[in-house]
Amino acid sequence: GLPLSASIDSTHEREQDLQRYQNQAKQLFRKLSPNSPSRCTLESGPMLIHYQIEQGVCFLIICHGNFPKKLAFGYLSELSQSFLQQYSGRIEQASRPYSFIEFGEAVEL
Repeated sequence: GLPLSASIDSTHEREQDLQRYQNQAKQLFRKLSPNSPSRCTLESGPMLIHYQIEQGVCFLIICHGNFPKKLAFGYLSELSQSFLQQYSGRIEQASRPYSFIEFGEAVEL
């Protein structure tokens, strides 16, 4: 798949931690298959990685372990609905994630 991501955490120390979690998310993307669960939560130290797959697109959020799971999946549902409403007809033809770069504003919380 093609990654399109955004982050709201920008301190230097947090950037290093975020980079580690982003690398774990990339590893997760490589392991996903059509047989993967459509929704899942993975633990990574003090953080949780939640993902949801809709129409072949994986939406993912990395958040603190104490962040409510219901809110994380609620955000992913809203994000996926908004994205698919705008781009469902273009997903199959996309060869680069930059095809959807204008959606980046919606990704930011």
